[in-house]
Amino acid sequence: MKYTLRTLAATAILAFTATSAFAADITWRVPTSVPEGSPFYQNFLERFATNVKTLTSGRVEIHPFGAGVIVPALKVFDSVQEGVVEAGHSTSSYLVNQNPTNAIFAGFPGGMGPNTYKAWLYDGGGLEKLQELRAKQGLKTMIVGIGSSEILAHANKPIRSAEDLKGLKYRTSGAWAEVMRDYFDAVPTVVPAGETYTLLQRKGVDAVEWAPPSANMPEGFHQAAKYIVVPGVHQPTFMWEVFMKQETWDKVPDELKPLIEAAAELTTQQSLDFFYDADMKAMEKYRSGRNEIITLDADFIKQLSDAGYDWMHKTAEAQKADGKPEMAEILADYEAYHQRWKAESGYLIRD
Repeated sequence: MKYTLRTLAATAILAFTATSAFAADITWRVPTSVPEGSPFYQNFLERFATNVKTLTSGRVEIHPFGAGVIVPALKVFDSVQEGVVEAGHSTSSYLVNQNPTNAIFAGFPGGMGPNTYKAWLYDGGGLEKLQELRAKQGLKTMIVGIGSSEILAHANKPIRSAEDLKGLKYRTSGAWAEVMRDYFDAVPTVVPAGETYTLLQRKGVDAVEWAPPSANMPEGFHQAAKYIVVPGVHQPTFMWEVFMKQETWDKVPDELKPLIEAAAELTTQQSLDFFYDADMKAMEKYRSGRNEIITLDADFIKQLSDAGYDWMHKTAEAQKADGKPEMAEILADYEAYHQRWKAESGYLIRD
């Protein structure tokens, strides 16, 4: 049975009929790939912990840990598979080098925006495909956080055309890093979120991309670099997961499983709404500050989007030729849904 926000009211009633005698039947330590205090930490993982505790009447407790407290930021998936912790919270962007299929779920240049992506995941079959991908790793996964569009770059150098990307030292990750290197002769580097500000401030890189406007603001990138480049064509949206070994999930009582999954979906909806509101306020502050905001023109945006799609297709075809058709199959489904959305969304009012 599929549990979504449509069934949340019913599951909440069930949860609150549980008695306090069942408190803390299950306790999970859940490290994440961002520092404690990061908006991702607060808006995704802490919110999830609160929702799980509420819906299960305290029978399940999530104990969040920031990056580096238990495991390094980029080793959260490994820590779960190795049994170091019960569960983890991270993004598939950090798994693209291991399996490029993850780029579909991490977000990529020219891909879906947040609302389309959310619809595909929850009602178009995308979540089931993600779960199948993780099951091959022996993992159970839940979406815990879909983000709004990111800022393309906080930069020490202006970026207005493809020429400006040549030789650009750029902190990034996932499919965008591959596109930057292979199509635009940039020099991508991957570092954890907690190291990004120092790298930018000391000019170890020319530009960084990390998150939506409101999540970047507390990181102080706008204080370390003059230019803010938008829109976030490189990452129109993104998704984070809470995952655990399947055997860990199998030990959860059956009556609690739908409540935890409902908490995950509730968190995802709440956190996206939060970002929409907070990002608007952050952009207002950026515009009134010392930074120069560069909005890319339509031709350059299309050039970047086309490069992203080309990389995705070439990579999927290479995987298929190597006897691994999964990426091509999921990408075809993703694209078909995206095209349907664009073709049939003329009735929508867009502000």
